[in-house]
Amino acid sequence: MNEWIEQQLSEVAARGESRQLTAWPTLGPYLQRADQRILNLAGNDYLGLTAHPAVREAAARAARDIGTGATASRLLAGTATLHEQLEAELADWKGHPSALLFSSGYLAALGILPLLAGRDDLIVADRLCHASLLDAARLSGATLVRFHHNDIADAHKRLAKRPHHPRCLIVTESLFSMDGDTAPLPELLALAQSHNATLLVDEAHALGVAGPRGAGLTADQPEAEENLVTLGTLGKSLAAAGGFITGPAKLRTLMINRARTFIFDTALPPPTLAAARAALNEIRAHPEWPRALAEKAARLRARLSSAALDTTPSQSHIIPVRIGDNHRATAIASRLSEQNTLVAAIRPPTVPPGTARLRLSLSLAHSDTDLDAAAAAIQRAAQNIP
Repeated sequence: MNEWIEQQLSEVAARGESRQLTAWPTLGPYLQRADQRILNLAGNDYLGLTAHPAVREAAARAARDIGTGATASRLLAGTATLHEQLEAELADWKGHPSALLFSSGYLAALGILPLLAGRDDLIVADRLCHASLLDAARLSGATLVRFHHNDIADAHKRLAKRPHHPRCLIVTESLFSMDGDTAPLPELLALAQSHNATLLVDEAHALGVAGPRGAGLTADQPEAEENLVTLGTLGKSLAAAGGFITGPAKLRTLMINRARTFIFDTALPPPTLAAARAALNEIRAHPEWPRALAEKAARLRARLSSAALDTTPSQSHIIPVRIGDNHRATAIASRLSEQNTLVAAIRPPTVPPGTARLRLSLSLAHSDTDLDAAAAAIQRAAQNIP
């Protein structure tokens, strides 16, 4: 086995796709290394709430008063009052009929897609959908076809070939995690309705930072109640861990009875639930936060664009700087790390070959001074590393 593993690792290294773990004593928008403070542009703590006193205290209080683990799956003895409280609050926040929690966004995807489409059905997915959505689509057994990114005409063309499929599911992200652009959701929803299809939208990177109340780009869609299902995460703006699905109340009942990653998985623990509830309360109490984060992103994007760096079609707090070559992207990221700026060098298979990039992920906790310095450092590194 070792020989086979070595061969695989050598091939990964030759492609410039090697990865390794780095352990940090603290986590969040700023990291610590010895006596150095590191600007973290590789995380997803978009509102800086993991360090918020109310969020930390809520988690600690739940651990003290209830315990550190859920002790069982939801259908056995693992459903706490906190689960149902958070689900009701998430559904209300989104303006959707119901919500159901899963232990991660990945598990939520793996649980919901096989319910919405099966062996005889069709899934039409945006080419840039997250790996969890594509894995779930393959697990469903449905016929999977992928349309060109955000191309409504191409999606329509692929849907038009579905006569023999009883059910059809369209899959997209609302805010794409690697490009920072947004999906044409009104057009996709209209397409779903005209084809009697369901639209599944992954809102992971839009929650807390976009849409009404910061509730994402699918919030408040009563006319779409029968055609719209959304996937969300607690692990980014909501400063905790876990995933959830929103949609019709009957779909929630079906998931409780049929979603394998719900039925056979230990429930989320009380401290995690309490932290997410506290974070959600803070988000709802500060409707100005999404605009403030958008302004930070616009400032940084303008600095990068003025230096002739390719920030692709991003219009959000996720700003990719396209490099192209895998080895050059990792070299630039390494140079920036030496200057106390952590950025992610994103390479295949996460993104298509030839599109390696630096992915800058902003937090409301980042200071404008630090972001300006990061822009200058990125410009220098990109110029000095061929």
